[in-house]
Amino acid sequence: METTISGMTGRGSIRHNNRSFSAANVDRSRSEQNITFCNDDLKQVYHELFDEALAAYNAKKKKTRDKIPNYYEHIRQSKQEKLFHEAIFQIGNMEDCGCGSPGGERAAAALKEFAESFQERNPHLRVFNMVLHMDEATPHLHVDFVPVATEQSRGLSTRVSMKQALKQQGFESLGRKQTEWKAWMGREKVSLGEIAQVHDFEIISLGGGRPHMDLPEYRAAAQRLEAVQEQVAAAEQDIAALEK
Repeated sequence: METTISGMTGRGSIRHNNRSFSAANVDRSRSEQNITFCNDDLKQVYHELFDEALAAYNAKKKKTRDKIPNYYEHIRQSKQEKLFHEAIFQIGNMEDCGCGSPGGERAAAALKEFAESFQERNPHLRVFNMVLHMDEATPHLHVDFVPVATEQSRGLSTRVSMKQALKQQGFESLGRKQTEWKAWMGREKVSLGEIAQVHDFEIISLGGGRPHMDLPEYRAAAQRLEAVQEQVAAAEQDIAALEK
């Protein structure tokens, strides 16, 4: 079956994802078919991830005004970072992979496999809420996560930073048209595409507004991008050495 892989940024409505409330497009009779992979309390996740680094940071500050009393609130009020980010993944559309159809069942199986391997692929993206929705038009996966940058020299040694978290996973910006997020999303869609092929899908597009490529072509393009990123990183190291 020829189909597409979609990946996009979501608005991150945790209550909607977990069906604390339902929109008009939700079929409540099928909500019990949804799969919740994890549903952790975000504030508790912040304590687990950042309390140690926060204590070390505050210990170095002599003035109370320079200390951060609550890192969760600090990020919530930040204009640079978000408390968490959301990505949404889908295979096909309601015509070829509608919920309840054979294509939809295979899409759900592929998304489930993709979800179960997501955290291992992304060690710097701490997933706290992940839900596969089976009660809307098409099976789709919501992934909500906190980007965690470690071994940082500025601010907390372990802190929230999407840019640095993705950089530590090997994704760097090559300009406005190829940001860290776009490079990372491209890799995730390739991973989902490979899983989808095992479930008898023939991928004709990986979405995102790029020219249509089959999976081998896209993988080759991703490898070329990775090689360019390595060259850029090596050049930056050379420049830093010369500056010293």
